[in-house]
Amino acid sequence: MNPDLGIDLLGQARAMHAAGDVHRGMGVDEIDLEIGPGDDDHSFAHAAAQALAVVSPHEDHHHHLQHHQHQHQHQHQQQQDVMDPHHIVALQQLPPPPLLKEQPRKKKKVVKKWRDEWADTYKWAYLSVHEGTHRIFCSVCKEYGRKHRRNPYGNEGSRNMQMSALEEHNNSLLHKEALRLQLASRDKGVTLLERPIYFKALLSKSAESIIEAIIRRDPYEGEFIQAVQEVVHSLEPVLSKHPQYIHVLERMLEPERIIQFRVPWSDDKGETHISRGFRLQFNQALGHYKGGLCFHPSINLSTMKFLALEQTLKNALTILSIGGAKGGSDFDPRGKSDSEVLRFCQSFMEELYRYIGPNQDIPTGDMGVGSRELGYLFGHYRRFTNHFDVSFTGGSTCWTGSSSQISAVGYGLVHLASVILADSNKELRGLRCVVSGSGKVAMNALEKLLLFGAIPVTISDSKGYIYDEEGFDGMKFGLLKEIKGQQKSLREYTKKYPRARYCEDAKPWNEKCDIAFPCAIHNELNHADALALINGGCQIIVEGSDMPCTAQAVDVLRKAKIFVVPSKAANIGGVSIAGLDVAQSATPIQWSSDDLDFRLQEIAKTIYLRCMRAANEYGYAKGHPECLVHGANIASFLRVAQAMMEQGCI
Repeated sequence: MNPDLGIDLLGQARAMHAAGDVHRGMGVDEIDLEIGPGDDDHSFAHAAAQALAVVSPHEDHHHHLQHHQHQHQHQHQQQQDVMDPHHIVALQQLPPPPLLKEQPRKKKKVVKKWRDEWADTYKWAYLSVHEGTHRIFCSVCKEYGRKHRRNPYGNEGSRNMQMSALEEHNNSLLHKEALRLQLASRDKGVTLLERPIYFKALLSKSAESIIEAIIRRDPYEGEFIQAVQEVVHSLEPVLSKHPQYIHVLERMLEPERIIQFRVPWSDDKGETHISRGFRLQFNQALGHYKGGLCFHPSINLSTMKFLALEQTLKNALTILSIGGAKGGSDFDPRGKSDSEVLRFCQSFMEELYRYIGPNQDIPTGDMGVGSRELGYLFGHYRRFTNHFDVSFTGGSTCWTGSSSQISAVGYGLVHLASVILADSNKELRGLRCVVSGSGKVAMNALEKLLLFGAIPVTISDSKGYIYDEEGFDGMKFGLLKEIKGQQKSLREYTKKYPRARYCEDAKPWNEKCDIAFPCAIHNELNHADALALINGGCQIIVEGSDMPCTAQAVDVLRKAKIFVVPSKAANIGGVSIAGLDVAQSATPIQWSSDDLDFRLQEIAKTIYLRCMRAANEYGYAKGHPECLVHGANIASFLRVAQAMMEQGCI
């Protein structure tokens, strides 16, 4: 073998290896995430081009190598069988040829391509603009760098420092459980939880620990976690001022009793179906349990727990001594015949009757449970117990003796809205209102708005909504009641009033309004709907349903300074009037509808003042858009907490 040939080949290989190092070191695939004053330094591209020009690209080396191999192939084949071992040793002892001098590597500043690289590497992060500056956000918590862990340097720092802070947060228990909840909900196909849960930044370490404990215990209960977080967020100043309430709150957030059972029933074809029944007796510190029954496909343990918590705080906001409970089933009464509903209600009551009674637990009507369902339930309850104690409220007048609670369910919303406006020297007359839903709450609220001179323009069901630009009046409202009573589609309204339009598969929040009344279902108003309301001129949102706004929507409304009236305060008419019905039944005096309406108006004034007083006491000023939300949570919690402490925190 020719020694010169061996040296030549070895030198080429080393030169190619060195060129590959330079190429890899300066290639665009390896991007430094540091951001500094040289982000758009064009001299860097020029320097990189010069560095790469020193050594031929990979394709040139490959061509050059093929040329030499072809030139010496014949000579190499002749000599490879007679190579002298001394030549190999000499070849190994030769000093290495001088390598090409590698250009000093200049630290590459971040260019626009880094965003894609970063997003591919860190799936839980994204880039967005905050106050005119690009920030790296967490895709689950929607917060950026310093919001998770305070920067040790006391400032926002570089992108690498923000990334480190986000990585530290990504390993925290709060984030991991939130992410696991999000992924698990997708795996299970739960439509209500497909969007990520939005966690607000909690200031208090004790408050944060309460939230983490709930997530650790019930990671898949998105609605309950959302409700707990909202309550705990309001109670932060209370817990800071009175630390003894921390352990009381931890106990209160755990239901006293959860009853879950199967409900077999048969349809008109003779086919058997299995539904799930629930009764959550959440808290009895103030009195016997009381709360509604809901029949709806969205009912599960998470929704039951959040509704029971809301009912407990709602009952505590009144002057009555009532505890909180909630129950229901994932059975959907819509589209079912009377005989099918009857068979289901009888099967449901065969298990429930063991846990209810006049001094124990009083169920009421709620979503999907009207006079028909309550009548069937009470009839079977009476058959099992052999007692005619009216342990159900909201039923027909022929066996309950009063229908005042049915109308009060929606009237309270309008009365409280009127009280709030009067505090600012305004009135409901002439204001455009959008209403969602078409159940008891929505229809009664719409009726009361007409009596106050407001202009309601929408009503909705599960398939769309009716928009009447001129507004509803008495005759139009009568037609709507007739349509709903016959269980027909709201589209029937446009046959008599063709100037109105029916918007299919849509929600009414895109229409211009002064006040919005979400009265359909929880989390019906999302981030986009909140923006639409703001753009439409909405100033006040009065919650008719429990927790109608998602956490993202609440954040948008807060930033826009939209005044929110919580359902705990707004939808309190039914609870209060039910208590008045009990007092009325104990006396021979019968109150007229005008007397009950006047009392309901006074109750609305009392609750408004109580909530505002609690909010002001703990630092929420009157002009704060959520002062009524925080005040309602604080006032109701303090009443329950005080009773629990006096009873030994049971």
